[in-house]
Amino acid sequence: MKLWAHRGCSQRYPENTLLAFEKAAAVQGLTGIELDIQLTKDGQMVVIHDERVDRTTEGIGFVRDYTLSEIKRLHIYADSHRSQHIPTITEVLDLLEPVLKAGVRLNIELKNSIYPYDGMEEKIIELIRQRGLENHVLYSSFSAKSLEKIRRLEPQAELGIL
Repeated sequence: MKLWAHRGCSQRYPENTLLAFEKAAAVQGLTGIELDIQLTKDGQMVVIHDERVDRTTEGIGFVRDYTLSEIKRLHIYADSHRSQHIPTITEVLDLLEPVLKAGVRLNIELKNSIYPYDGMEEKIIELIRQRGLENHVLYSSFSAKSLEKIRRLEPQAELGIL
């Protein structure tokens, strides 16, 4: 059996937060960690599942309508856990890079089936290349067009259609 931490350790901690990823990284025998990326209004890659911020924060509206500085002011609360913020993919990679290089996989889901984010594929491929993580990442999406674009940009990338 392969054990994947969906949106980090999201059954116990707020999903897609640094806390959830930190806790997932500590799980022994973990195969991989899954997360979701979207772009802010100013083109920054953030880690959040829903296209809207309403369910997980006190904010209202679409991720794509917030700048990074605006989205960083939102809070994510869950039970008694300390307040969290929507992280950037860079913050998550900073946290997870040691466990990724030790063998844990990262499934990056491109959340672009409802609202296509122009340039998201190029941005994530470039960031993963810069960090030397190509062999530790797989990309998934509900959008076949997005995965076709990933394939053109990174022919060796592991892909998963949802």
